[in-house]
Formats: sequence, structure tokens, C-alpha cells
Amino acid sequence: MDAETWAAAQRSPEFATLRRRLRAFVFPVSGLFLAWYLVYVLLADYAHGFMSIRLVGNINVGLVLGLLQFVSTFVITTLYVRYANRQLDPVSEEIRDRVEGAAQ
Repeated sequence: MDAETWAAAQRSPEFATLRRRLRAFVFPVSGLFLAWYLVYVLLADYAHGFMSIRLVGNINVGLVLGLLQFVSTFVITTLYVRYANRQLDPVSEEIRDRVEGAAQ
């Protein structure tokens, strides 16, 4: 495959669609996760009283919010995989098939 084949694939409307769909998911979700993480860090630093409220036994708000950071990471991963399977993979397979077909 030569550079012109790849350049043509990159200029295609399908590639623009793929890039737009990827960005439509990645940028908002990344922004929301970073905001959620920043809120957690700020609460941990400036809201000691709130974060130390005991919920059950030795489990406090800070511990629950910290564990929810991990949960949110797994949720985001699951959502991305579903989104990619439905919205990104069909378009990328179409582009790959066309590029590989042009190279033969």
C-alpha cells in the first residue's frame, strides 16, 4: 500500500464520519470524567468534614466516592465498547475493506 492510498482513505467522507463519531463520544465523556475526578480531589482536599461522614461502620463518604471512581471507569469502558461496536466498527471495517481492496 502506498501513501496515496492512505491519504485517499483519510480524505474520504467515511473517514470524516468515523472521526466525528469518535470525537462525539470521547470528548464529552472525557470532560465529564475529568470534572468528576476534579470534584473528588477538591472534596478530599477542602471538605474534610463531608468526606469523613460515616455511612456504615468504618465506611465513609470519601471511601465510597473513591470507589465510585473505579466504578465510573468500568462504566465508561463498557459504554465505549458498546458505542464502538455500533457506531465506529462498521465504518472502520468499510474503510479497511476499501483500502485493502485497492491495494490488491
